[in-house]
Amino acid sequence: MRILLIAGAFNSLTQRVHAELSDRGHQLGVELVTRDAPLAALVPRHAPDLILAPMLTTAVPREVWSARPCLIVHPGPLGDRGPSSVDWALHTGADRWGVTVLQANDEMDAGDIWATAECPVPEIGKSDLYRNEIADAAIEAVLTAVDRFASGTYRPEPQHTLPAARLLGRPRPPLRQDDRRIDWATATTDSVLRSLRAADSRPGVRDRLLGGTWFLHGGHPEDTLTGRPGALLATRHGAICRATADGAVWIPELRAARTPGGPTPVKLPATLALGDRLPALPELPAPLEPGDAPRTWADIRYHEDGPAGFLRFSFPGGAMSTDQCRRLLAAFRHARTRPTSVLVLGGQRDFFSNGIHLNVIEAAADPAAESWANINAIDDLVHEVLTTTDRLVVAALGGNAAAGGAMLALAADEVWCRSAAVLNPHYRLMGLHGSEYWTYTLPRRVGAETAAHLMDRALPVTAASAQRLGLVDRVIDCAAGEFGGRTGELARRLAASPGIQARIAAKKARRDGDEAHRPLAAYRADELARMRRTFFDPAAPYHALRRAFVRKEPPAGTPDHLNPKGPVRRS
Repeated sequence: MRILLIAGAFNSLTQRVHAELSDRGHQLGVELVTRDAPLAALVPRHAPDLILAPMLTTAVPREVWSARPCLIVHPGPLGDRGPSSVDWALHTGADRWGVTVLQANDEMDAGDIWATAECPVPEIGKSDLYRNEIADAAIEAVLTAVDRFASGTYRPEPQHTLPAARLLGRPRPPLRQDDRRIDWATATTDSVLRSLRAADSRPGVRDRLLGGTWFLHGGHPEDTLTGRPGALLATRHGAICRATADGAVWIPELRAARTPGGPTPVKLPATLALGDRLPALPELPAPLEPGDAPRTWADIRYHEDGPAGFLRFSFPGGAMSTDQCRRLLAAFRHARTRPTSVLVLGGQRDFFSNGIHLNVIEAAADPAAESWANINAIDDLVHEVLTTTDRLVVAALGGNAAAGGAMLALAADEVWCRSAAVLNPHYRLMGLHGSEYWTYTLPRRVGAETAAHLMDRALPVTAASAQRLGLVDRVIDCAAGEFGGRTGELARRLAASPGIQARIAAKKARRDGDEAHRPLAAYRADELARMRRTFFDPAAPYHALRRAFVRKEPPAGTPDHLNPKGPVRRS
């Protein structure tokens, strides 16, 4: 079918819907709904059989939904209505939620039901939930709805005819900052975490701290540190620890409140955002190998299970700053000293990596210099992975990976990917040539022609398509919360396999042969020469594209790469 996706942004769910429907042979067009986009005029140019809105915060014009079937993906269960659906699920402590695909009409979220799917709500942040459990349910519901529409025989269910027993949700108003407010004098750790997790990506929880107004992003429990409720207790790798009425929480990121007439502030590591306001606090690094230590937050962990080592990391938004790259490199070098034959690199769920940290770069006194430091730091990490020849390295992608983060994964010997993950192995949308040794690793896996196509096309790729292309070696079909356990079992099996030492020896021989043919230093020098020219050219598009990305500036229209062949016209 010809399906037109309309969305407020080409976000993670829209990308996944696009990639999944593309895999199934549908002809897709995309239009981003912006303030200046005349959607009613744009839709006929695509001549769609069906319009699908995976992520939309505004109403579809009557002239659009009355002319063509238009299905809305609402991230709430049957009966749920309102713009803060996932926020309310976490804020109220729901243990089950869902996604509903309904037909657009005059009333928001009130149209006839085409499909619905339920999902669990683990104790995680909103963005993680949205990219994983919510997205999994959304894809199930979308594919069901598309199949039902294609059949030509299915009749959607009017909401007003559904029995009350089936309505798991109800209409709710927007979740406002007054609803999210934390009273630090009385709030328990659990209640603070609910508020923080319900707002972790957007909009954050507005709060007063050290004489300023901030939005707090993300939250993790701390079981040992205590203090006067609301007081700052310690720092850890950019995060701050703040006391609650019965314990403490770690807050990784802050965003300053916008000043009238000023630029949109960006979300930053908390200590960086606070800057000189931050009082003298103890820096308390978490142990790399926690053992039986009390529960505390850490963004990098290492543990072993027999001959398999596991280096887990999780950075907010998947971005990796200069400091985070250097700390992960130090942890990787520690892991290399251990007597293991397999080393798994990756988190247990959500983002693997999206490459360099554009927010930190944007906030730097010299963004060009920070860009240069960051790309060199991630290159150092990738080089360490590529030159690890005494064991097999597995990149475990429990979630999405993009740009330099996708290339970090390709440096490993094997790439294991959760079936729901989406890969964006390209750089050009940020105006960059890219580094991370991609000119060596990507053609080595998929061939020069396919590598060039992926870079130029700049579209998301499902895990299944990535496996067919050669980007991924193993696709693991499991729920997000099961990925760590599944990869652990597979890694232990790989490490105990009888041919493991022969594989390691063959790997070393291939690396030695590749190095003799063309040294890794040559790939790096060529890549970085291009990157340096871009970073230190104030007129390079990278700077404007980066600024627009981190400050969430809406696009003027739909980017050309989303409709590479142009709108479709029927004869």
